[in-house]
Amino acid sequence: MGLYKLTNITQVYNGRSVLNLPQLTINKGEILAIVGPSGAGKSTLLRLLNFLEIPATGEILFDRMGVNGRIPLDIRRRVTTVFQTPGLLNRSVVANIRYGLRLRGQSLATAELEQLLARLGLTGLEKHRPGQLSAGEAQRVALARALVIRPDVLLLDEPTANLDPYNVGLIEQIVRQENEAKGTTVVLVTHNIFQARRLAHRTALLLSGHLVEIGPTEQLFTNPQQEKTAAFLRGELVY
Repeated sequence: MGLYKLTNITQVYNGRSVLNLPQLTINKGEILAIVGPSGAGKSTLLRLLNFLEIPATGEILFDRMGVNGRIPLDIRRRVTTVFQTPGLLNRSVVANIRYGLRLRGQSLATAELEQLLARLGLTGLEKHRPGQLSAGEAQRVALARALVIRPDVLLLDEPTANLDPYNVGLIEQIVRQENEAKGTTVVLVTHNIFQARRLAHRTALLLSGHLVEIGPTEQLFTNPQQEKTAAFLRGELVY
């Protein structure tokens, strides 16, 4: 079932068109990877999905509700994003994880906190501040902060860029578990086509703001329907 439905979406910055999507549906409970080179429109699309921007034209439906205008807080709170740069507060690991819940007037039981810390390999780092964390640890704190608010949609913007293989593998494992156990819808923006192939149920290729191809991940990788897709997967520059 479609959770997002985008129709005739365009986005324009300073008179320049950066996104042109006649149609895109994102299914509830799926992991969708968005791949493409820098400047393809991937992050712009993510900002639209997180209601941080309104499209220049077109319609976005979220759970069958139009979200092109003023968006109720309860709808916004169903979606959260983990960015490439963690953006942690200068507080302890635990304070960062609890921050979103406190804004909502909610608390986190000690047992649940301990379980989350263990899942993300953060046990023993509870009192550490961001300056004491490695890049991988900081990104795992950002992921924990997102997961603890139990979002319906988790948007990931290059979440493992420049991380070592251990942290990449751990973060991918947590994302996969969250999707399988809770049915969380995940949209993953990545330059790493191998990550897309490992994680995503479906993969979409964006080039110059246009959706070139979308389909089941293994099918797209083994039998792409568009020559531009095949060229991109071969590592060739595509414009």
